[in-house]
Amino acid sequence: MNTPKINVTPLIDVLLVLLIIFMVVSPLKPSAFKSKVPHESQNKADTNTNTLVVSVGSDLSLRLNAEPNLGSADDASKLTERLRDVFRQRAENLAYAQITDSEPGFTSPDGIERTVFIKAPKSMPYGSVVKVVDAVKQAGAAPVSLQIDSLD
Repeated sequence: MNTPKINVTPLIDVLLVLLIIFMVVSPLKPSAFKSKVPHESQNKADTNTNTLVVSVGSDLSLRLNAEPNLGSADDASKLTERLRDVFRQRAENLAYAQITDSEPGFTSPDGIERTVFIKAPKSMPYGSVVKVVDAVKQAGAAPVSLQIDSLD
């Protein structure tokens, strides 16, 4: 009686094909994730007056710095229009971003300061925050950053 034998040749062929695929695809993966970590200022005189912070309230209301009533997270069209107006004014006044050599890739194409921080409570649903990020990007902000108060 003949004993069955397992033929491993097809298995090895499949493994070699997978190895070749991974060797070809691995150089295509992103090699860097650029992030900008703000440093904590010791005195209030160092605070940048061009800082834009979009705050999302627990009731999904939106606020730009101290300016309330800019819509909600579900309908952020007022916020988008207000940010476009701010960026247009900055372009007219030539409010350029403060660029350092250690931060390449964080500037807008025209050099105008367009950094926007988004601050939302931890209990907010992910989808609502994404809607706000999309609205801020539609206004022309670059880069868009999420503000973290504490890492618990």
